[in-house]
Amino acid sequence: MRGAPARVSLTLVTDHQALRRRKELLWARGRSIGWVAPLLLLAGITAVDLNTTERFRIVSWIVLVPGIAAALCGVWTTAVFAVLSVLDYVAVDHAWPHEYRAGLPDYILVAFAGLLAVLACLIRKNGERRMLHMRDIAETTRRTVLRPLPQGWAGLEHAAVYLAADTQARVGGDFYDIQPGRYGTRVLVGDVQGKGLGAVETAAALLGTFREAGYHERDLATVADRLETRMIRHRSHTVALGRNDGDRFATAVLLGFPPDAPDVVELINFGHEPPLAVGPTGVRSLPPGGGLPLGMADLTVSAGPPPTLTVALAPDETLLITTDGVTEARNRDGAFYPLPEAATRAPSPDPARLVAHIRDGVLRHSRGRLTDDTTIFAVRRTGTP
Repeated sequence: MRGAPARVSLTLVTDHQALRRRKELLWARGRSIGWVAPLLLLAGITAVDLNTTERFRIVSWIVLVPGIAAALCGVWTTAVFAVLSVLDYVAVDHAWPHEYRAGLPDYILVAFAGLLAVLACLIRKNGERRMLHMRDIAETTRRTVLRPLPQGWAGLEHAAVYLAADTQARVGGDFYDIQPGRYGTRVLVGDVQGKGLGAVETAAALLGTFREAGYHERDLATVADRLETRMIRHRSHTVALGRNDGDRFATAVLLGFPPDAPDVVELINFGHEPPLAVGPTGVRSLPPGGGLPLGMADLTVSAGPPPTLTVALAPDETLLITTDGVTEARNRDGAFYPLPEAATRAPSPDPARLVAHIRDGVLRHSRGRLTDDTTIFAVRRTGTP
């Protein structure tokens, strides 16, 4: 349940992706070829029926043609195949002597099957449109919470991957952002406890506060204090609405890159897994900080946010932050994913290559079966403010 940012959003296979892959298989050179299968079936049934004996009449199998068209084609194409099936049935059946004809019952069956196929295709197309509409809504929600970040923004080179455990929602409780401001660039990476829309709402509330406080406040500790206050206020509001959010909290890492100190990074840790510094000489873990998650400050004796740590950071070192979807990913033997060892084997500390390396390793380790939202985020200074 720890957090990390995401710039490149990669989800597991969703219904929309399956639909898009199916459409890609039915298109060639920019044109739909879904009509080929029902046409070949229609021709095959006709040829077999006309070239076999009266003991093997299969013309009634033509009811399959509009059904296949309904699954692969549009409504009007399905209607065309329904009419063609009826006309073909009449023509083929009348080519036989009267005593061998299938007759009126099968004619009614073919006509009725064509009508049902058109209705089924209409329902399928409406369902696809609704699904695409819901996908667009989910995508808009994701882009609102996890807004796209320009490359090299605010003097930081960054890359991230977000793998949503809930492939229908496409967004969960993981959150991130980079906010340039008057007193340097701030980075927030976190993970809200729980799942569902409640976690997304909490993440959006925290990000809204971070974007304002990260820009205006001079001290990183003040930004942290504003985040804690926002978490408590949001939780009180949801409880007043009668929702069971009274124990919701969030782990997070708050980073500050001072403009006058290019060789250090300020760090406040809210109960999150400490970032890893990955460089050409190896991998080291930054100090944990010892802070409690956001929303739990009332459990401490001392008032105020967790301590602000100042850590030396080499110019060629990249900070790697992940959520517990990475550290708690298990293989078939129940072993957790070895993140530090995997980071050591990364081909380069370049953020994009580092993130891709960890992403591929997690998916291989878990065989693609993620039980929690997974975010992998890497960031380093570019040297240009």
